[in-house]
Amino acid sequence: MTEGRAIFPVEPWALTEVGLDHDSLGVHESVFALANGHLGMRGSLEEGEPVVIPGTYLNGFFEERPLPYAEAGYGFPEMGQTVVNVTDGKLIRLLVRDSPLDLNYGEIIDHRRSLDLRAGVLRRSTEWRSPSGRTVRVTSTRLVSLARRSIAAIEYQVEVTDDLGDLYVALQSDLLANEDGAPDGDRDPRGAAALARPLECELAAGRGRRAVLVHRTKRSRLRLAAGMDHVIDIPDSSTEDIEAAGDLARYTLAARIPPGGSLKIIKFLAYGWSSRRSSPALRDQVEAALATAKLAGFERLLREQRELLAQHWDEADVEIQGDDELQQAVRVGMFHVLQAGLRAERQAIPAKGLTGPGYDGHTFWDTETYVLPVLTYTAPHAARDALIWRHTTLGLARERAHVLGLRGAAFPWRTIRGEETSGYWPAGTAAFHINADIADAVVRYFDATLDDAFDRDYGAELLIETARLWASLGHFDAEHGFRIDGVTGPDEYTAVVDNNVYTNLMAQRNLREAAAAVARQPLVAGRLAVTDEEVEEWLRAASLMAVPYDTRHGVHMQSDGFTHHEDWDFAATPDERYPLLLHYPYFDLYRKQVVKQADLVMALHLRGDAFTLEEKIADFAYYEQRTTRDSSLSAIQQAVVAAETGHLELAHQYWAEAALTDIQNLHHNSGHGLHIASLAGGWTVAVAGFGGLRDHGGELTFAPRLPRRISRLRFRVVYRGRKLTVTVERDRATYRLVDGDPLDIRHHGRQVRIDHDDVVLELPPPPDVAPVHQPHGREPRRRSRG
Repeated sequence: MTEGRAIFPVEPWALTEVGLDHDSLGVHESVFALANGHLGMRGSLEEGEPVVIPGTYLNGFFEERPLPYAEAGYGFPEMGQTVVNVTDGKLIRLLVRDSPLDLNYGEIIDHRRSLDLRAGVLRRSTEWRSPSGRTVRVTSTRLVSLARRSIAAIEYQVEVTDDLGDLYVALQSDLLANEDGAPDGDRDPRGAAALARPLECELAAGRGRRAVLVHRTKRSRLRLAAGMDHVIDIPDSSTEDIEAAGDLARYTLAARIPPGGSLKIIKFLAYGWSSRRSSPALRDQVEAALATAKLAGFERLLREQRELLAQHWDEADVEIQGDDELQQAVRVGMFHVLQAGLRAERQAIPAKGLTGPGYDGHTFWDTETYVLPVLTYTAPHAARDALIWRHTTLGLARERAHVLGLRGAAFPWRTIRGEETSGYWPAGTAAFHINADIADAVVRYFDATLDDAFDRDYGAELLIETARLWASLGHFDAEHGFRIDGVTGPDEYTAVVDNNVYTNLMAQRNLREAAAAVARQPLVAGRLAVTDEEVEEWLRAASLMAVPYDTRHGVHMQSDGFTHHEDWDFAATPDERYPLLLHYPYFDLYRKQVVKQADLVMALHLRGDAFTLEEKIADFAYYEQRTTRDSSLSAIQQAVVAAETGHLELAHQYWAEAALTDIQNLHHNSGHGLHIASLAGGWTVAVAGFGGLRDHGGELTFAPRLPRRISRLRFRVVYRGRKLTVTVERDRATYRLVDGDPLDIRHHGRQVRIDHDDVVLELPPPPDVAPVHQPHGREPRRRSRG
């Protein structure tokens, strides 16, 4: 059998695997995952073997489990939530004469898979010689529909490629529940909790070529239905059978294929889940969806997918000249961001999307801070739906605030349905900045769309209730103004601190924007009993917000006293002991100047209006020396601020690290699922880093510059019903309005009106700055090529 590492050719609109790399199988299952925000399928092979995590997921479908504590405390969450690997419909097992097609055995003559970013499908071709000497070519095209949220489909064809006479084959097309969904022995805390057979069968039915299974979880009491139907193109001699019982439904097709002949089967799949609907109702829902998909046919599903993606790329594509590998990676990332959020439809966008069980399928602050800015400017309806999901959990957030003795709403650090499920409070409950991150996403969406209905029905209430949280969490101090003590900022290596700058500045914006929302939406304010005195308190707290500064070093302190802590001994830390959280006690990390991920540096980006350029240059240089980038979230923010402060080549390196995180498995856990926030970073660094986009105060501004290797960068932005194209070249930027009325922007501080004619503006030189340095051994990850 052919061994060795797979090859990924650099292509502008596809990601193709040539050869089969068993060591990277789990990573490739993640990278080749297909999803639409409601339904997700990992890129495991149709035959089911070899496999690491088979993985099929429905957004919001989970099982509960008790959270264990060595010593419990008041306010600790009691139940965890873990995404469930639901009924697997990808399986089409092939028996070639008496040998199952399993790429662990026999001989792989040729194998390749390709994720087509414009067609939105996964294509696969494998030529295989069985242990008995018969040779077949299997080709498949897999689709998870972006147009029909409950539908997936697979076209699977078997061809005889030898001349040894008629070949008898059998296909077993399965629906299989209660698969093992995680690799054995995986102790990485970033992985998922093990669930033993979480699904109980309630209904199994099969007739003709169609079958449906209905299952229910034991604790969360959520019900799901999965159905399949088939269209076949076969030689004359064949037999068929259908069975359905318990955890398995199987359609079996046996056929005789003559030399040079082929067999083709199209498998249609439909999924649905509910906490309220009965088993018969869910069965009927899935059967109806199957009927319409089958009536439409596979070719129409393909056409719908391509047409939807054509519109998306017209509004969201990033074009890069000078770095082909990065061009491919940014588009792959944008494709997966779209898959994660397009049809979530008032469900969360998990940190891994629907590509794997990592982090138990939870959503974090990643969604609002990293993913929603991309969707706001490329697919605003998807950003709207994600924020409406947060609003649906507002009641639970109010309850959580009450338990904590606070006013307003305290949103969970990690969750699936809206309850707090983080069992480690210093990096969970104490990370209150998530509430300001949600508010920031609300403000950005409203400013970019002027969606008054959203503001009235959802946004203003989110801003008001999060402002109330900050007013009760912080306090006024005669010496330091308004303090927010005992919280954890984005840097999870520095927990439970006073006056984290990122948290305080994001809370400051939250308080001011809540006051503005009260003025815009007096009826909402009246319904929530907001008083003039309350608004005055918010504005006073915002104006007196504590922002610690170290005059000796001439930099902002990440939090009170941070710059006085002992430095981490990076020179004595070997490469194999990163990430530090897996090799050192938190006690040691918390009391040293060591940063897991951009924290103060992220404040320089998202609250850049609170700093001078000189302060940004000094702060970036100081924290660059102390940041390990043990989180995949870090390189994005470091790239954006590096570009703004004149470190354009460093920004380019970090851009590649963020965009290639999963393709090259840089954090060694992409097999658990993709890092959707890091993939979003490919767009963020292009647009906010080298395009210089900022949206402070509802004003759209750009300050583009390019690193040496990039000769041209073009990106699109959807803003207030307009489509704006920005093209950046070595010495100039060109702005053009594709749709809509003229738009006022700022270009490097200069106010400009953009219309349907090209507006060409010169680029000023970047700041003249000294080189910056990373901790020993933590320089940007080097690319395998390019």
